[in-house]
Amino acid sequence: MQEKLLEISEIERLMAPALDGGQMMRLHAVLSHCLIDEGDFPSAEGRYQDNEHAIEAFLSAKTIEGCSPRTLAYYGSTLRRFSDAVAKSFASMSTDDVRGYLFSCQSANGVSNVTVDNVRRIISSLFSWLEAEDLIYKSPARRIKKIRATKDVKPIISDESMETLRDGCCNVRDLAIIDLLSSTGMRVGELVKLDRADIDFEGRECIVHGKGSKERKVYFDARAKVHLRDYLTMRNDGNPALFVSLNAPHDRLEISGVEAMLRKLGREKLGQRIHPHKFRRTLATRAIDKGMPIEQVQVLLGHSKIDTTLCYAMVDQQNVKQSHHKYIG
Repeated sequence: MQEKLLEISEIERLMAPALDGGQMMRLHAVLSHCLIDEGDFPSAEGRYQDNEHAIEAFLSAKTIEGCSPRTLAYYGSTLRRFSDAVAKSFASMSTDDVRGYLFSCQSANGVSNVTVDNVRRIISSLFSWLEAEDLIYKSPARRIKKIRATKDVKPIISDESMETLRDGCCNVRDLAIIDLLSSTGMRVGELVKLDRADIDFEGRECIVHGKGSKERKVYFDARAKVHLRDYLTMRNDGNPALFVSLNAPHDRLEISGVEAMLRKLGREKLGQRIHPHKFRRTLATRAIDKGMPIEQVQVLLGHSKIDTTLCYAMVDQQNVKQSHHKYIG
């Protein structure tokens, strides 16, 4: 029995480069039928669930890894669209099926290569997990490479624009939000999770809960301290949340509420799109531009990889020119 199993494994190993997942499953079934009594060997088909069950199991694994509900919802909707479009079980999908779906996404109007590569990454993650769980024999996405996209220079918020946003705030809560985002560089998801008790006014710092339930310290400036204190002093609700809605019953402010406020403010006062992430990128750029070591910026932003920090930060071109004259010219 053991020798037959080894023979099957060796044949599958040798044939793997030439066959897709569905063909490998068929080969395995045939070899098991011919070489081993079916009653002694569990078939691959019997161990494999339908696509929806596979997606749910994958999302459960990602939940254990610490993915946020927002990320899980994005993964789920992306994978269900993929499953419905290809209309095959994951076990029988080929590389051409995956590549064809990505091509159809790429051909859709208004879809950037960055978005398509995000779809590729999620699909690849699913198939890698299915392969690791022995639910498929080989990932059909393994041979599909990263989709290249043009790296646009993303603008930051200038000092003048930042002051215009502050002047345009019609209440102290919005002013405190802008000051906290601009001085800490925290994610908007971290901002809305903060409670009043999390703020250390003496140390001008607070602990935020980032991606993967990781905690880190962030620091705010004197202006943010003053406006936060003013905002908390004027509140008369009992909600422990740091930021709440302006109207009763004063529920915890959600991400969508912060985004809507900044979008409206940016459109009315600057005529441009302002979103929370722009404050984060601005802080990273300013910090590096003023000489903060990249490793410290990485810690400040809560990045696990320094490459991510480098993608966020864009060194001011005028300073590059001055450094060129100083060190080279």
